[in-house]
Parts: sequence; structure tokens; C-alpha cells
Amino acid sequence: MVRALWSVPAAVIAWFVVGFVPSYLGGLPNGATAFVPSETSRANILVLGGFAGGVAAGLLVQRLRIAVPLVPVVAIGAWWLSGQPTTAAQVRGLLISLLVASTVGGIAGALSKRSSVMAAFALALPVAWYVGRPSAALTDWRWAWQLNGLLVAVGLAVLLYVACWRRGWPSTYYWAPVAAAYLVSFAAVSGVDRVASMLGSGYSTNDVANAFTDAFFSAYEPLLQNYWPWLVAAVLLAIPMVALKVRALPPPPPPRKPYDDRSNDARLSDDLDWIDREEPKRRLLPRRAG
Repeated sequence: MVRALWSVPAAVIAWFVVGFVPSYLGGLPNGATAFVPSETSRANILVLGGFAGGVAAGLLVQRLRIAVPLVPVVAIGAWWLSGQPTTAAQVRGLLISLLVASTVGGIAGALSKRSSVMAAFALALPVAWYVGRPSAALTDWRWAWQLNGLLVAVGLAVLLYVACWRRGWPSTYYWAPVAAAYLVSFAAVSGVDRVASMLGSGYSTNDVANAFTDAFFSAYEPLLQNYWPWLVAAVLLAIPMVALKVRALPPPPPPRKPYDDRSNDARLSDDLDWIDREEPKRRLLPRRAG
């Protein structure tokens, strides 16, 4: 009960901060009340943002029976407070997508109660999608490579830190799979963007599949060839982050021994009282004469 007093408000804030702060800040000049202001990628923001926010909320709540009803209520409340309509069929479909994504993310976060590695895998795709957004808008900027590398490194460092959130250093064995999932997420985002740009243009299914495959596998080349120093820097950054996290945690209590509540005094039964008695003196009988 005491944990719920702080974890539930923290989960509500985490759902919005992790899921929709980037899109909210991007839409502040036009409308401060719309937490999803973009119309072109609205479904992507709702699905990935709701999923990432649900993972963060479930990770804080740590209770499946609390996270499952809490996250949809938070999503509906945020939708209503932002002034989004709920009557049109298309908008209703977006609301349902937000609710489903948030609920699935909340389940994934709540299941990471003992080990947060599952949460790190779940956040790989949303983090990769958010990291790639500035590069699409700043293609001609002089420092675009440095910004992209910094964002890639920060995203990987955050995922590695989340993987060690619960158990600490034992979860570092999963850093390589988490990094691989992060790279695969970049390729998946690139492939989905290529397919989305071809929809409604009269392309055949084979053309769309070939375009997705080409975009998926071609996304690895810039990551491994141009951004590998940033990936190494992300690992080096995650090590002190985890060290500070482990040091801030209180040490685990020592395991309870099975017989600590019993005294060390030996208890002897009544039939063993002869041990404490003095041994009677033996009489030596004189030797009999032959």
C-alpha cells in the first residue's frame, strides 16, 4: 500500500514523459494542449509512444493487477485532456491503438519485476524510432553526423542502463542481445518508413517486399561503418551509470539462517543426567593369597 502511494503517480508521469514529451515539445508553438500534434506520423507516435510509456509505467508499478487498469485510464485521460475528439471513426481507431499499445507496454513493464531486461528489449524499437527523427529533419545540417551519433549513443546507453535497473551487474550478460535488438530496430524502422512511403502509389506486393528488404539490410551499413565509435562510447557511458545505480542501492540483507531463533545451549534429556554426576571412586580389592 505504501509503495502504491508513490509508484502510481510516478507511473502516470512516466507514461507521458517517456512516451510523448518529444512530440509534445515539438508542437508547443502551435498548440500546447495536443500531446500528439503531428498529423503525418500520428499513428506512429500514438502506438510507439503509448507502448514506451506503458513499459515505463509498468516498470515503476511492478504489479500486473495495478498496471493493466492504470495505463488505459491514463491514456484515456490524456486523450480527453488534450481535447482530442472521440466521435470520428478514424480518430476512434487511433484511440483504440493508443489503448492497446499502452496496455501491452504496461504488461511488458510489469513482468519485468525481477529483471528489467525484458523492458530493455521492449524499449528498443521506440527508442530507435525517436532517435532517428531528428536526422530526417536535419539532413543538410553541418553537424548532423555528430547529432545522430550522439542520439544513437544516448539511446543505447539508456537501454543498457534499463537492462541493469533491477539486478545490477548480473544483467550485463544481456548487453550484447540488447544492443543487437537496438540495431535491428533501426533496420525495422527504416524498412517500415520505406513501405509507408510506397503505400497508395500502385506498387505491387513484390515491389513493396523488395523495397522493405533492401531498406532493412541497407540500414546496418551506416550504423556499423560510421557510428561504431558512438556505440562503443555508449557502452563506456553505461558502465559508470550502472555503477552509480548499484552503489546507490542499499546492500541486500543477509540470508536468514534456518536455526537463528534457537539458542546454542544444549538440552539434555533426563536420562543423560549421569553425565554431570561425579564418577564414584573405585575400590581396589586386595589380591587373594594363592
